[in-house]
Amino acid sequence: MKGTVKGLIDLIFPPLCAFCGTSLIEDNTAEICPGCLRDIRFISPPLCPTCGLPFPLEMGEGHLCGQCLGRQWHFGSARALGVYEGPIREAIHLLKYKGKSFLTKSLVGLLDRGYPFIDYGSYDLLVPVPLHPKRLRERGFNQALILGRAIGRRTGIACEGFLLKKIRWSPPQINLSTKEREKNVKGSFAVADPGAVRGKRVLLIDDVMTTGSTVNECAGELLKAGAVGVDVFTLARAV
Repeated sequence: MKGTVKGLIDLIFPPLCAFCGTSLIEDNTAEICPGCLRDIRFISPPLCPTCGLPFPLEMGEGHLCGQCLGRQWHFGSARALGVYEGPIREAIHLLKYKGKSFLTKSLVGLLDRGYPFIDYGSYDLLVPVPLHPKRLRERGFNQALILGRAIGRRTGIACEGFLLKKIRWSPPQINLSTKEREKNVKGSFAVADPGAVRGKRVLLIDDVMTTGSTVNECAGELLKAGAVGVDVFTLARAV
């Protein structure tokens, strides 16, 4: 009876694709339409073993990208679900700037369809990249915290949403070069309770990785507080 009622409801009010609004009446178990799924460029090998940048061709095991050859990272590795374009980019913008938090479930659900590159069992904590209190008041929420909690529910890993704090206001990073971004975030983060991170392996969570300056600064602070290792996961990666 319950299934029949649900079927009638879906027929009258068909579920819609979370990303584009297309009817999903032909597959009411999905949350994303086939068209949007086709347009998502999931990231999988070959890729840079450190920053996760996808390579167009196989470069050989352990081959670093040009950026990683010239930079010192505090994190061990960074991985992203997909390239920052198309439906993922649009969904992140709607979540981040329009407050469409219902998209979180669909975005995190994409983890089941992407490349299974993260061994969640090797981490003790999920730590979202924080917002400055001023930015948090303006936006009303921290999208990285929403994502971290959603991933925590799926994996059983504790999400420490307020362990890392942004203590210095910095202007938006858009249109800044890599060097400018590094300077912009320098000294911006601090660990609120070093004891909570000491001896732990941490997976740092954010929505998008562009140059890596923000997550690198966060990882450095976590290591200084005593973390034994920090890796990074973002939903999307700018390439």
